[in-house]
Amino acid sequence: MRPTPTPIPVPQPQLPDPRRWWALCVLGLAQLMILLDSTIVNVALPSMQRQLGMADGDRPWVVTSYTVAFGGLLLLAGRIADHAGRKRVFMSGLLGFALASAAGGVAPTAQVLFAARAVQGAFAALLAASALALVATTFTDPRERRKAIAVFGALGGAGGSLGVVLGGLLTQWAGWRWCLLVNVPIALLALLGSIWTPRDRARRPSGRVDVAGAVLGCGGLTTVVYGCSRAEAQGWTSPSVLGALAGGMALLMAFAWWQTRAATPLLPPRLLRDRRRVAALLAGGALMMAQLSVSLFLTYYLQTVLDWSAMASGLGFLPISVVTTATATQLGTRLLPRLGPRVMMTAGLSLAACGLFQFTLLTPDSSYAANVLPALVTFSVGNGGSFLAIMTSATADVPAQDSGIASASVNSAQQMGGSIGSAAFNTVAASAAAAFHGGTRAAAVHGFTTAIWVPLAVLLLAAAATATLAGTRSSRRTRPGAPTEVPAT
Repeated sequence: MRPTPTPIPVPQPQLPDPRRWWALCVLGLAQLMILLDSTIVNVALPSMQRQLGMADGDRPWVVTSYTVAFGGLLLLAGRIADHAGRKRVFMSGLLGFALASAAGGVAPTAQVLFAARAVQGAFAALLAASALALVATTFTDPRERRKAIAVFGALGGAGGSLGVVLGGLLTQWAGWRWCLLVNVPIALLALLGSIWTPRDRARRPSGRVDVAGAVLGCGGLTTVVYGCSRAEAQGWTSPSVLGALAGGMALLMAFAWWQTRAATPLLPPRLLRDRRRVAALLAGGALMMAQLSVSLFLTYYLQTVLDWSAMASGLGFLPISVVTTATATQLGTRLLPRLGPRVMMTAGLSLAACGLFQFTLLTPDSSYAANVLPALVTFSVGNGGSFLAIMTSATADVPAQDSGIASASVNSAQQMGGSIGSAAFNTVAASAAAAFHGGTRAAAVHGFTTAIWVPLAVLLLAAAATATLAGTRSSRRTRPGAPTEVPAT
């Protein structure tokens, strides 16, 4: 009599954690704070300069010290999150961000403020890399994951716009220091809420952090972001800017070479073999370039041309948040499963470019309701429609142990695009306005409408790239025994 074979146990699917939506609230709050802090100090710069006695040449460092540290350390932050645990890094980032914000809020000198802003940027990198990774690993059901990423991204997008509004209100009613101190209760509230979020059960990569890759990659990103930030004041052809850009690109090329030879690379080359992910990174950088250019355009146009107050100008940004959020959460989540990432990214970027084209038609006599608002709505619909596809494609089909670095890569692409875009916009706008023969308001409008062609062209190029690259998921099939991946959408 033959023995009865032992049945092979069938693994039971893991039930979703009931606290996952609470986790999204906490993660979204942190994302809102990170992007809110990138714009909240802009309106307060004149007050900071007067009280701390800053020179005109030192004033940009209030913003630059934050953006350089944030953009330059994202890749390293992503790998630290993978190795040390995303939830642990997220909570550490919240605590560090709160302390740095408090230090900046009570800074007695400009130098202390610059240092506090740089520390803020470093902890913001830890938060950004770990937060998106936690969203990707917490929501494993494709439908829920689309909704979670849409909400998460919409909150982040709202942060940039709300930062201008809140900065104007706090500066006028409470003083510029509260533009930094307001982060303390927000960060502590998120830290308290993170105690009840699900445990981070995702696998961690083996081996050590690629120190050489971190030096090359973070050094290259930091140098490029620094060069772009200085181009606004010194011009693209100045020796310091050209030296920074050339040095940064050389470091990034060395980083790319080293990643193909390192035993445990900081940015595993396998992540970039997925053509859809590459398309998402290009689209993310182009979209952030356009977003910051629109922010600069709108700030200057409303205050310089339409003579709006800082508070009223901040309120003029609200349609971007409302329309982008509604499009991403209501339209994007429904259309993405049907049309796919390639159609959504290509159509969204093209529609956003149409919104920028409407900006080129503005004149000194244009009104907000009849001319500016329609352009904002068109741009925001394209922004919201493409954003969800970008974030989903950048983080889908990623082994759980690489979720942190995958999230950091899309954030790095956005930071690079934003840094280059804002510098290019300001430089072109200033040059075009200076060469224009006419009144001050007419020259300003001519500069803005000329400069907006730069992100418009980049959006169209990115749309063409996504249409070409995003058609196939990967150039290589998944090997048998490969790590379990996050389900694709």
